[in-house]
Amino acid sequence: MPHSRIAVTGSTGLIGAALVRSLRSDGHEVVRLVRRPARSGDEVEWDPQRGYVDVAGLVGCDAVVHLAGAGVGDHRWTEAYKREIRDSRVLGTAAIAEAVASLDVPPNVLLSGSAIGFYGDTGDRSVDEGAPPGDGFLPSVCVEWEEATAAAEEAGVRTVHARTGLVVALEGGAWGRLFPLFRAGLGGRLGNGRQYWSFIALHDHIAALRHALDTPELSGPVNLTGPAPVTNGEVTAAMGRVLRRPTLFTAPAPVLRIALGDFSEDVLGSQRVLPGRLLDSGFAFAFPGIDAAIRAALR
Repeated sequence: MPHSRIAVTGSTGLIGAALVRSLRSDGHEVVRLVRRPARSGDEVEWDPQRGYVDVAGLVGCDAVVHLAGAGVGDHRWTEAYKREIRDSRVLGTAAIAEAVASLDVPPNVLLSGSAIGFYGDTGDRSVDEGAPPGDGFLPSVCVEWEEATAAAEEAGVRTVHARTGLVVALEGGAWGRLFPLFRAGLGGRLGNGRQYWSFIALHDHIAALRHALDTPELSGPVNLTGPAPVTNGEVTAAMGRVLRRPTLFTAPAPVLRIALGDFSEDVLGSQRVLPGRLLDSGFAFAFPGIDAAIRAALR
């Protein structure tokens, strides 16, 4: 894209903050949607719970990137927190899509977050974007989340659903919790370690988001995962190799279920998800392997 005006929700999160830095470093004008009155010219107020967006702040935007949502692994999954997970995604996405659709000149593209949780537990079976949704809480949330962009799609805006995998980064997400444990020599397998983890280096994730913005033929679901998913046991071994630490500890499945509640089923579940549409559209991964992705995070 030439130098553009791009609006971003979730700009303080791991992925949003990295994307904003990347866009601004290339000379793009970024406006950030914030959940309070705007304090500067690069901020736009919105309230996802009320469905409010200051639409005037989106005028002139060439693209809108919507990444906001409550953290899936931030709290134990009580019924109240499961409602927050769902509402923060579905209501916020609907508000953004309706705001985009209301503009006299809408943006060229809406890039809306989603997750590989869409597929549920795939076991050893590899899946790409053509697979149907799985069963359970997260798949149902992902289906509603993606359907909430309907207003923008009906207005003719190219809409991409970025189904994100496990992002390898020091600063946050699942790996942000793993690194301190492994550095302390306390890391190890989760459950039997045979469940697949579909990971992606943070660098590649941001590059893939930029690629989706820049590639007109991409719309609908796009898996943001690396090309070679590995098992949790292989992740454990790679962390030990790269950090040069022992990996003797194991978190048994019953203990995880007690500690995490319903969320444990997703930690112990297996997702072998491939980035079919990214690869078909010519995207090249800088850090396709697990060792390379871990080393990239450490740099």
